Amino acid sequence: MNQGTPPRLRFAPSPTGPLHPGGVRTALFNYLLARQTGGTFILRIEDTDQTRFVEGAEQFIIDSLAWCGITFDEGVHLGGPYGPYRQSERKLMYRQYAMDLVEKGAAYYAFDTEQELDEMRDRMKASGTASPQYNSITRVNMKNSLSLPADEVNRRLEAGDPYVIRFRMPRNEEVRVQDVIRGWVVVNTSQLDDKVLFKSDGMPTYHLANVVDDRLMHITHVIRGEEWLPSTPLHVLLYRAFGWEDGMPLFAHLPLLLKPDGDGKLSKRDGDRLGLPFYAINWTNPDTGETTAGYREAGYFPEAYVNFLALLGWNPGDNREMFGMDELVQAFSLERVNKHGARYDFQKLAWFNQQYLRKISAAELAVLVRPQAESAGWSPSPGFLEEVCRLMQERLTLLGDFTQMSAFFFEFPHRYDPEVVEKRWKAPVPACFLSMAEALEGAESMGAKELEEVFQSKVSEAGLKPGQVMQAFRLALSGEGGGPALFEMGALMGRDSVVARLRKAVELLGHG
Repeated sequence: MNQGTPPRLRFAPSPTGPLHPGGVRTALFNYLLARQTGGTFILRIEDTDQTRFVEGAEQFIIDSLAWCGITFDEGVHLGGPYGPYRQSERKLMYRQYAMDLVEKGAAYYAFDTEQELDEMRDRMKASGTASPQYNSITRVNMKNSLSLPADEVNRRLEAGDPYVIRFRMPRNEEVRVQDVIRGWVVVNTSQLDDKVLFKSDGMPTYHLANVVDDRLMHITHVIRGEEWLPSTPLHVLLYRAFGWEDGMPLFAHLPLLLKPDGDGKLSKRDGDRLGLPFYAINWTNPDTGETTAGYREAGYFPEAYVNFLALLGWNPGDNREMFGMDELVQAFSLERVNKHGARYDFQKLAWFNQQYLRKISAAELAVLVRPQAESAGWSPSPGFLEEVCRLMQERLTLLGDFTQMSAFFFEFPHRYDPEVVEKRWKAPVPACFLSMAEALEGAESMGAKELEEVFQSKVSEAGLKPGQVMQAFRLALSGEGGGPALFEMGALMGRDSVVARLRKAVELLGHG
């Protein structure tokens, strides 16, 4: 990469399914560095493997990142000076680069059939080779332009025999790759095989298309997942073979996202097992129609999700945890990305969401939860809904919790917590509640203070202590054993509702 070149970064997913959280984090880290340096951020769709193409996946990727606030300057959905940005639309271009490598002696034609490749692998396994490869040793016994006479190669090409183009991996040569996160990575080419660069269907493989596109799009930084680290020596050799070493990008390979217990790579099954969302937004499988829950629909804030992802494998060098996107842009650096895997802690993500939920005003929260309230059949006034939000805000973790956790403000209890009934619903508590109901009916007004005064007075008259009655009183009003500030809750319900709830509870639960 030339010093002083304005940074150009890309996120280059394959449309083979929904975007994994690791992919979102990769996009995020690229985005942060691009914005921090005043660079350009590109979305390129790498769809060279048409057999794995999934309908709707490309749009899902775009929509997921848009929800997260990750924006692009060029890309498949925006256009730009280096398009097209979908590799299948660049198909004709790649052949010339593959042929250039063949002419330079850095690649070769291979005519082997699938049966012949299987036979080669079987022979090698039989001779004790655990991982058979098509490489500098085995290629001499296969059907390719390095082992066959030139006239036969020409005859096969003229006859239209199927072939692939493979990279000619040097034998017993050290390849050194400097990774921003991992330092120097050294691999001997004896451990590498002759990868296919151009397939018989006329499409390039990831390796060729990736390197060519990064070169033509002037990419300066390649930030991607750890799973691509083993492919990087090949990519370095491709840059060398093309004569592009002076423009080779900086490489940075991000650590894996691990299961919540740290045992293995995170997968959708971990979300399924815990009954939690996994993708940024809802994903509907086009083949089965099955929908996997997304964080957006479950009531998470995109800011919380991004904040959580940013701290998976990266740290700011201090104890800060809460970062808005602008703060992340200012604080981010690849040098503070850890090389070790990061646990995907669903509970920590929920904690982040709770912090963001608590930061907004009750009025803002009321606007966000109104669709839920109306879907539940409630039509509260703006003022009432805002007051409910004020009382419940500290108790919510997700926006999606609102309907279930706040239902008692809008409806009489449909059930009473049986543990609280067994523990607290004892004589003379029910009689005390009927006495409270009578006193409240005769009251001119009932705010939180007046309700507490009636409560204290009637509890004292019954010869009881407030602690013996408080939870049963909450049970009568809400059906639950816990909740927001009790007398404020009752005041918001209103005098007539409190009176009716007390009497209904005595009627249904008995006199103890």
